[in-house]
Parts: sequence; C-alpha cells; structure tokens
Amino acid sequence: MSHAFQNAAVFLIGTLFSLYILALMLRTLLALSRADFYNPISQFLVTITNPPLRILRRFIPPIGPVDSAALALILILKMLELFIVGVILGVMIHPFTLFIAGILAILRLVIWIYIISIIIQAVMSWFQAGGMSQNPVAGLVYSLNRPLLNPIRKVMPQTGMVDLSPLVAILGLNVLLIFISAL
Repeated sequence: MSHAFQNAAVFLIGTLFSLYILALMLRTLLALSRADFYNPISQFLVTITNPPLRILRRFIPPIGPVDSAALALILILKMLELFIVGVILGVMIHPFTLFIAGILAILRLVIWIYIISIIIQAVMSWFQAGGMSQNPVAGLVYSLNRPLLNPIRKVMPQTGMVDLSPLVAILGLNVLLIFISAL
C-alpha cells in the first residue's frame, strides 16, 4: 500500500469509529447524569445509537444505572478500530493489548468529554444571563457536569461571583490524563 493511501485509510477509519464511539459515550454519560432525554441532542444520540444497542441489550443487561451494552459496544468498536488500523499499517496487535489499549482510549475519551464540556459550560456562562435551559447544548452540558462539579463546589470555599470548581475539575482531570498516558 502506498503511504498516502495508508494515511488516508487510517484517518477515515479513525474518524468514523471515533465519531460513533463519541456518540455512544455521550449517550451513556448523559443517561448516567440523568440529563433531559427529550432534549433534541439527546434524541439525536438515541436515534443514531439505538439500532446496535437494541440487539446487544438482548444479551447484555444493564448493571444498575449503567448501560453495560453501550459500554461493551464502545469497547468492541474501539478494539475493532485499533485492529483495522493495525492491519492497514501491517502491524498485528495481540488481543490482550487491543483490550488494554481500548480501555485506556475509552478512559481518555471520557476525561476529554468532561474537560471540553466544562470549558463549554464556563464559556456559555459568560454569555448567557440566567437560564441554562434556553439552549439545548447548555442544558445538556450543565446536566453532564453537575455530578462532577457539585462535590467540588461543596468542598471549595465561596469566592463571590467566581466559581472556581471548573478550574479545579479540569486540573484534576488533566492529572488523571497524565497518569493514564503513563500506562
């Protein structure tokens, strides 16, 4: 295979798999945070992720509030992506290595979802007076971040009008990224 073809194939495979895995992970995290199911963005995520999840849920039941079928599908897709990229590049990857690399990639994805959503929430709070519910993105981002930020807010002293909990959360998430990257 030519080098350009390999690069293009790896890019396309990575992009397509990553977008669908992102949709599945957002759906899972929004469900865990009890975000508004009827939000247009939530409905979009449900629509594009439901077909394979309906099939998997017959075999993989939820574990408490966790959609284990979605998590299994995320891991399977990530491992499949890594395998296909390895084949394109001519590298055979051991299944256990695929499994560990898949889990680490998923953990990094979750951390990045939270970092980006916290930044989005902070920026939107500067421009949006009052109601986070007026914008469908703002409502979902607030719901997604609430379980992470509320415990920090309880521990952090009040600093007047400035909420430092997003900064503390982002610092903590970056420290987690450093540890995960070292594995």
